Amino acid sequence: MSDAPNSHGTSQTAERENAPHGVSGAWGGGAARTADLLRTPGVSQVRQSRTDRDPRVWPAEACSSAGVKRILVYSHDTFGLGNIKRMLEISKHLVAAYTNVSVLIISGSPIVHAFRIPPHIDYIKLPCLTRTLDGLYDVKFLGLGYEETIRMRTTLITSAILDFSPDLILVDKKPFGVSNELSPGLRLLHGRGALPKVVLLLRDILDNQETTTSTWERNHYHEAVRCFYDRILVVGSPEIFDLATEYKFPASSESKLQFCGYLRRDRGSQTRAQIRDELGVHDEQLVLVTGGGGEDGYQLLANYVQGFNDLPKGTRIKTLLICGPEMSEQNRRRIRDAAAHSGLVIQDFNNDMMGCIDAADLVVSMAGYNTVCEILSLRKRAIVVPRVRPVQEQWMRAERMAQLGLLRTIHPDHVTPMKLMRAVTEELNADDGWPQRAYAVDLDGMSRVATILYALLDDSAPVSTIAVT
Repeated sequence: MSDAPNSHGTSQTAERENAPHGVSGAWGGGAARTADLLRTPGVSQVRQSRTDRDPRVWPAEACSSAGVKRILVYSHDTFGLGNIKRMLEISKHLVAAYTNVSVLIISGSPIVHAFRIPPHIDYIKLPCLTRTLDGLYDVKFLGLGYEETIRMRTTLITSAILDFSPDLILVDKKPFGVSNELSPGLRLLHGRGALPKVVLLLRDILDNQETTTSTWERNHYHEAVRCFYDRILVVGSPEIFDLATEYKFPASSESKLQFCGYLRRDRGSQTRAQIRDELGVHDEQLVLVTGGGGEDGYQLLANYVQGFNDLPKGTRIKTLLICGPEMSEQNRRRIRDAAAHSGLVIQDFNNDMMGCIDAADLVVSMAGYNTVCEILSLRKRAIVVPRVRPVQEQWMRAERMAQLGLLRTIHPDHVTPMKLMRAVTEELNADDGWPQRAYAVDLDGMSRVATILYALLDDSAPVSTIAVT
């Protein structure tokens, strides 16, 4: 279900045009203080080399691309696969629906190259960051200091924004980016009067109320939204989690917010029958076990393997267990060494997750946004063991979905191999009319997001008149 759009086009644009070049307090603090960054070698050179030219003025030989609508997508990607998968799926939907759209993704994902990238989409790879179990950011691979790495990422982002000259910027989750790395580019564009549309994309749930509200206040995110953003699109449903109410958004942010629904995923490249045949599944039931990206999925997979090994001989269950590309090599070996059941197939990575879910009779997984959307899209039975640290988002989502009868959830602190396998056998043997009786979740978010973004690109259509059904 989608909220009716607000009539905020004209006043909102005026508000952005009258915004100060620097937002008091929002630019200070942290490793990427904007005032310092704009004086930093690299960022300052990018700034100086571009201040004497309009980013939208191109030489005559470049006019062949004049009709192309340019969208820049910022996806910081500090943990797991969720962000880049979500932003890439939205980008794919945009270029498939609108032939005159070109998308440049800025991503810190270490495996962005592993995904299928269609024509009219390309990406710039940033040096990788990681998020610790304490919720802090650090450098993943380079061995450089955090501030030095942020300066490098900021320079790359700022240069891409100014040279690509987007008509629209789509930002994932953090209005100023990680450690304010996005703010210099936004500020330079604003200072020169080059105002692309700017849209913030939020998933259904961010974290618990106290942490989220304090984070948005401390980082001046509402001020950023007021000064620089045209829209906030929430890929969720207020019936499941009313983000604006739960997080006490002020009127200035709530007026720009629109719920779009969850993101339905397309079916996989292989059919259910093809995958089951490849796995040698005949009259058995198939369980898919996945830890998402895998960086923190080891405990779930280890519990399942141990419980599966202890099943009585002759149990007609086969299991496809996917470790995930970010699981450490040590933990992969431990999973493989522990596997003693002939009905267990282990893969490191599979780029047709929707096909695998379709083939399964039951899914055992964590409760990340993308995984839950995939499960809901195919209306599959699922047992989810959510991540609860350093953020509560997955547990909150799992609880809300379980209350609606959409899945079964077990708190990770309460999981044992025996308890997990008992839940698996109960779900496989259940005969309760599911999924016919399951709550009907709004899964039309993908088309709504694409429609809203493209309408914002059309300057002839005032923002206030954009309607989404």
